Amino acid sequence: MKTLYAAAGAAFLACTMTGFAQTEVACGQTLQAPMHADTALRIDSRPSGLTIVGTDRLTIRVTCTSDHPEDMQGVRLKLTGDGGRETLAIEGGESHHGGVEVRIGIPHRTSVQVTMGAGQVTMQNLEGNKDVDLYAGQVTITSSHGWNYQSVDASVDIGEVKASAFGADKGGFFREFTHQNPKGEYHLYAHVATGEIDLLGAPQGAASD
Repeated sequence: MKTLYAAAGAAFLACTMTGFAQTEVACGQTLQAPMHADTALRIDSRPSGLTIVGTDRLTIRVTCTSDHPEDMQGVRLKLTGDGGRETLAIEGGESHHGGVEVRIGIPHRTSVQVTMGAGQVTMQNLEGNKDVDLYAGQVTITSSHGWNYQSVDASVDIGEVKASAFGADKGGFFREFTHQNPKGEYHLYAHVATGEIDLLGAPQGAASD
């Protein structure tokens, strides 16, 4: 009877955990897990250099490196989610020199939200909605398949917005670039309090505002 109860309890626990996963590794190790297309990925990061790249694989693969091993000490990569909405947390450690560089490979069609205090965020070869909020640093978003966005809103409090994909360059205080295309599919929002935003690649749709 006890064996029956134990088996029933294990089955119940397995059911409650179905669809929820957690993976955690130290900086210097590789974090890899399945991720289907059209996932919404939220990234909460300590100051870092983030490179987020779309790939043909239905996985998320995260590597964390630094030219200075002491900067990697105490830094953890933690992925949680339920298969449709995932959160990647990059936390811990101290930046003594150049900090850490994190490369994140995800399916092409992934919506990404990034929140980070300071650093650099680079996005390449990704379809989907994008939301980037950075206190200080640089955001670079490159589209190799045309800017299929229904709305684009990029702004800095102090700095520069270079939207070369739309032939715009705005620098100074409280500068903003917006673009609307009713035929577009996605939405892009990027804000940097102090720093620079670069939007690169061939535009798609109407001319910029």
